[in-house]
Amino acid sequence: MLTGLATIAGCSGEPTTPPGAPPIIIAHRGASYDAPEHTLAAYDLALEQEADYIELDVARTKDGVLVVIHDPTADRTLRGPAASCTGLISERTTAQLALCDAGSWFNSAFPSRANPSYASLKLPTLEEVISRYAGSTRFYIEIKDPDMYPGIEADLSALLEARGLSPGLSDGMERIYIQSFSSASLRRMKALAPGLPLILIIGAVSPAIIRESIGAITGLAHGIAPRWESTDRAVVDTAHSRCLAVHPYTVDDTQQLEFLLTLGIDGFFTNRPGFVRLAIEAAGYPDTRLDHCTI
Repeated sequence: MLTGLATIAGCSGEPTTPPGAPPIIIAHRGASYDAPEHTLAAYDLALEQEADYIELDVARTKDGVLVVIHDPTADRTLRGPAASCTGLISERTTAQLALCDAGSWFNSAFPSRANPSYASLKLPTLEEVISRYAGSTRFYIEIKDPDMYPGIEADLSALLEARGLSPGLSDGMERIYIQSFSSASLRRMKALAPGLPLILIIGAVSPAIIRESIGAITGLAHGIAPRWESTDRAVVDTAHSRCLAVHPYTVDDTQQLEFLLTLGIDGFFTNRPGFVRLAIEAAGYPDTRLDHCTI
């Protein structure tokens, strides 16, 4: 069984998404195949490529500012003075992180996709990203490593409220999702902001374990985000029977996508939103996704 899950009963039968709508496309760290992850360039490109959501991994600096970065440390994606651009994000201030270059690593790692302008990119704060994109897209926010940042759920809830980013629909889709691997973090978020739709991310476990654990997720979360390799028809059908959406990760090629489309998934994460948008249009999709429930 998945650990740390609390059983909360029930879900209602009210519509959440239009029947027959295609699966949502969630730009994983932005359009991170073509631009440095979690930078404004990656988010701008994700919107150009018609992603439905941009995904934001959130950490907290030493001075209490929420920033958008995947890793708990600066080492992989930031370059600059070692005292500022290496080590734990929680031990660096926003002033220190402002000295760092968030794009050069990408040019070195992927020379065929390099762009000189990436070397000038900076690590964005969550407030900066929300302010820039609130009028043009939807947000899929992951609380990263919550045990490293006690109280981060309260910080996130306060920022969303201050920026006027309330739950609700935008063109038939949720305006915002909050996700985490931690069910305890999601429970804290649910207590602080009961209306926000929550997604439990599931790591490398078998489809059978996911199916066995779905009953415990019901009522806590709006849906699950399993690895695409752990997603099968039985997982999708079991989740849908409990009014849970299914958003697998991370889908970057046509074969993966075509397989998942046959299962009736509700959305998926991808580093290549433009590529998969075209693939969905070419392949079509079955009208079997969740369209009749909400928590």
